[in-house]
Amino acid sequence: MADEANNERILAAVAARALQFVAPGNTVGLGTGRAASAFVRALANAAGLASTVRCVATSEATAGLARLLGLRLVTLAEVDVIDVTVDGADEVAPNLDLIKGYGGALVREKVVAAASRQLVIVATADKLVPQLGTRGKLPVEVVPFATPFCQRRLRQMLGQEPILRLDGEVAFTSDGDNHILDCAVGPIDRPHDLELAIRGIPGVVGTGLFLDMAQVVLVGDSAGIRELHRAPRGHSSAAENR
Repeated sequence: MADEANNERILAAVAARALQFVAPGNTVGLGTGRAASAFVRALANAAGLASTVRCVATSEATAGLARLLGLRLVTLAEVDVIDVTVDGADEVAPNLDLIKGYGGALVREKVVAAASRQLVIVATADKLVPQLGTRGKLPVEVVPFATPFCQRRLRQMLGQEPILRLDGEVAFTSDGDNHILDCAVGPIDRPHDLELAIRGIPGVVGTGLFLDMAQVVLVGDSAGIRELHRAPRGHSSAAENR
């Protein structure tokens, strides 16, 4: 319980740091999950900033929180470009590639991230991994009609049975009315190849691999906050600022 409370304090501090990437009048993408919710609260409490920004939410849950806190919401159809999106991640590799989707909003998160000039990730240090796949799970969002077919194809590809995510006793349904298959994986040596292979299965809507998307990762722990920036192409690790 104490560790959880400490993590919440760290997330709140990192989320507040992320405000430095938001300028008055910006259009801001709001991610989904604990880290993203911490940023929504920080943004809503930012006097002189909150009332000037427009926000695009990646889930109904985030939209509900933003609305409750008085932030102005717009749809993706109402904006040409999003200035910055702030979100969390489930895994962060040394080059700032990500696995996301444990919270079930991976496709909308990926669309909003792709529509953004900058993607800033807020995370605690336990999300840093030496290689994508270290935590052993890769979410894949699929059209419900194709769920059994996609399960078979993913089993053939990955060698293990994908698990249909449940909400109680029924299949979990994303905000896009899709199912999510949680695929057991080990460290992923060629994430771009895996992304292309999985997306080539008819019925797959998207994967939790967010490759070459995050420009900045803010990482908090008991020692403070580290600011990691994506390194130039050809370098394997991010550059770090305190």
